Amino acid sequence: MKNLTLSLLIVLFLGSCAVSKNFTPSKKYSPEVLKEDYSVFRNSLEESHPGLYWYTPKDSMDYYFEIGKNKLADSLTEGGFRNVLSYVISKIRCGHTTARGSKAAATYFGGQSPSFPLFIKAWPDTVMVTANLNRKDSNVTRGVILKSIDGRPVNFIVDSLFSFLSADGFNTTHKYQTLSNGSTFRNLYTSVFGVKQKTPVEFIDTSGQLRTATLSLYNPRADTPRIRVAPPKPPSKKERKRFELEAARSLRIDTAMSTAFMDVNTFTKGSSLRSFFRKSFKTIKELNLQNLVVDMRGNGGGSVTLSNLLTKYIADKPFKIADSLYALRRTSDYGKYRSERFFNWLFVQFLTRKKKDGNYHFGLYEGKNFKPKTKNNFNGTTYILTGGNTFSAASLFTKSLKDQDDVIVVGEETGGGVYGNSAWLLPDVTLPNTGVRFRLPLFRLVIDKEEEKGHGILPEVLALPTVDAIRRNKDYKMEKVRELIRAKPSK
Repeated sequence: MKNLTLSLLIVLFLGSCAVSKNFTPSKKYSPEVLKEDYSVFRNSLEESHPGLYWYTPKDSMDYYFEIGKNKLADSLTEGGFRNVLSYVISKIRCGHTTARGSKAAATYFGGQSPSFPLFIKAWPDTVMVTANLNRKDSNVTRGVILKSIDGRPVNFIVDSLFSFLSADGFNTTHKYQTLSNGSTFRNLYTSVFGVKQKTPVEFIDTSGQLRTATLSLYNPRADTPRIRVAPPKPPSKKERKRFELEAARSLRIDTAMSTAFMDVNTFTKGSSLRSFFRKSFKTIKELNLQNLVVDMRGNGGGSVTLSNLLTKYIADKPFKIADSLYALRRTSDYGKYRSERFFNWLFVQFLTRKKKDGNYHFGLYEGKNFKPKTKNNFNGTTYILTGGNTFSAASLFTKSLKDQDDVIVVGEETGGGVYGNSAWLLPDVTLPNTGVRFRLPLFRLVIDKEEEKGHGILPEVLALPTVDAIRRNKDYKMEKVRELIRAKPSK
């Protein structure tokens, strides 16, 4: 056993060192090398992805795989190759399956390099600028509505970028939100359409006038002040930990509204969520608060155990999260390319059982009813705020509570699927030549077989973005919740 463990550690170490740390964006890989990586990519998916044909029939996926392969006739940069993988992955319609750059690329692009300057907020038929990195640009400023970039209509651009984004089923709310997250639009636009020193744009300004302007490429070095300013004192380890925890979860009390506002932006371990939930619901009970607002808009998921724990504090009856949960295989011919290989092997080997359908089921969660907390269980009205970033375990939380009489879901369709998803164990597969990585979910989770496939959880009260709200930096979803609370009949 010791020799086996040592051998596994050596394999993992060598695998992690196989790709050079040096990175050059313009470096091209030969078609032969790319096809070798593509073979590992396709074979890994066909062997182990439990939802590969969930939304897209096999003959259609075979067609898309061949399209991807045909794009490798010429040499490509790492970025070009990653776009090919992203295009094919998007056809699976699995939000947990995504491609990303090599570790060397991630380090390189984390530095100071010229880039497309615009941040945006996108929703159907509208793309609004939320920030322009070129601070001296007095034309394309926050609040203008983009109509075209470099002669391409903005709707064409959005549709084109959607072809490289993953989402559960036919969900577009998640894709719009993904484009609106941080630098995603800037990076993806550059990757797909290229980057230019000067780019013409057409837009509607804040007075309603159709105008044109020319965007300059953002150069962070040129934008850096020449006068050297002493950097601020870095926070201590204790302060940094406090900031991280506050960003992950927080609780605010409004006694005048008899309301607790709970932000839960993750279910990942390491955020001290157990103690946070325990203390929060104790406080809510002691203050006899009648309303609880749980903000799930920024929660991309994490531990199902922690998601269930929060659900237990609010649920008024037993709930389940899985009709079925299974993997296709216990072993893989491509396991050497996966992260967390040994841990995942142990999980599937010892915690699953093969059933008549030939799949390996995690019976501990299948059909299991979880009981609500008896101590400090909240029995007032709960409002759950949702949006395109509400994903994975956050969707499980929302789905488990949505039909409860004293729970109201407010906002937009969740990014996570209401019927189910492919997730649970999510190793990265690192391709041997380029170092490009993609996430490979190993389990298929059917949350509720009675639900319609292909969509997220729909809110009971819609709260959608508007041009005015975004221009004024208005939290329209939270305002809708406050409006609902104020309209409640007093007891």
